[in-house]
Amino acid sequence: MRIASICLSLLMALSAWGAGHKELPAKGDLTLTVFDKENVRFVPDVYGGYAAAEADGVIHLVNGRIILKKIQVPDYQRDVTVSLKVTVASNGDRWDKSGSCFVLPKESAINLLNIAQGKEKFPAIDSLKLENMIGIVPGKNYLPTIELMRFMTPFGVGHYSEDDDSLSSKRRPVYIPKWEKCVQWQQDITDLYSTLKGEAYVGIFIDTWTPEGYIASMELKFKETPVACEKLVRRHVEPLMNTVYYVGQSYPDIFSRKAVSTEFTLPEGAKNVRLKYIVTGHGGHSGGDEFVPNRNILSVDGKEVYNFTPWRDDCASFRRFNPATGVWLIKRLAAYIGEKGYETKEVEEPLASSDLSRSNWCPGSDVVPEEIPLTGLQAGKHTFTVDIPEAQPVSNDELNHWLVSAYLVWEE
Repeated sequence: MRIASICLSLLMALSAWGAGHKELPAKGDLTLTVFDKENVRFVPDVYGGYAAAEADGVIHLVNGRIILKKIQVPDYQRDVTVSLKVTVASNGDRWDKSGSCFVLPKESAINLLNIAQGKEKFPAIDSLKLENMIGIVPGKNYLPTIELMRFMTPFGVGHYSEDDDSLSSKRRPVYIPKWEKCVQWQQDITDLYSTLKGEAYVGIFIDTWTPEGYIASMELKFKETPVACEKLVRRHVEPLMNTVYYVGQSYPDIFSRKAVSTEFTLPEGAKNVRLKYIVTGHGGHSGGDEFVPNRNILSVDGKEVYNFTPWRDDCASFRRFNPATGVWLIKRLAAYIGEKGYETKEVEEPLASSDLSRSNWCPGSDVVPEEIPLTGLQAGKHTFTVDIPEAQPVSNDELNHWLVSAYLVWEE
């Protein structure tokens, strides 16, 4: 009798729980191939400015250096996770180039597409405040482009990966069994689901200046929870800053002269407010911002919330993706096993350009966003500031600059 009573109580409890919890309809998992081996290249004769969508829906912007496509994503009611996978191979460009996977903010009447089409312009700015660096912060009817993933192309992966290639055949170190055919990155971008759901324009930019360029693919995966009552966490994404020069923008060396600030408004009821920050330093000469560690100081309302030096010192681990990198021979005293045990002698070893440490990136790496919780931030207007006090200016062919993108995420 006692066991039957317990079972009856459990059934009654489950029935009461089910009555108070509506079963949310399932839409199912989705794998969306956005781009499949699309050529990103610089061909002004073919894609001069704006080019209309092709049969596969791909739009080519800024002479082919941007590919863009409209996608349709379900409006899930159950909670989901979202992952982004990007694959890149050289189609003949042998250099390491900045790359950015992005989505156009739906709330922005002005965006990269209608600017490239000649229908809109970046909003007028305070030239004294931002030194005519257009489009890097919000303005009238404009929000900066939201970056889904930052990446850096390696030196020639794919096109120069054959061992009989005259450029790379003698550059492969003994510890690399083979050159890779492509490089692939994957990141969790669940926080950015709200920017993708429904109809959205997503794209890939690569800073290539060759007619061969790169071959790029992009895939989005949406995985729905099997729990019938687990409601979607509603998140809002607020773009703050983006200095990637997608369309007609100059090298952003403004940080060498001043900090850059922008305002935002936090609504009542915003929860779990977090700042996402993506940064890479550039300037290919030996003493440039690419190769010199520099502090980044992030502040809200003048109060420092994050202070760090973005730096990667593991670039040699990406050597298998860099068949076309430059190589020097470096002398050093090496220990080795000889006839009498360990002996030493002077040897020459190859040092590749791709091995060198850099400002938060390596040739062939993606860039993981920094995430900073903004606990205790009250509703109302606020000011966000980025300061890179030791940044260097552009000078002749020394193209120092910092690619910075930042956005807020909060739960509604």
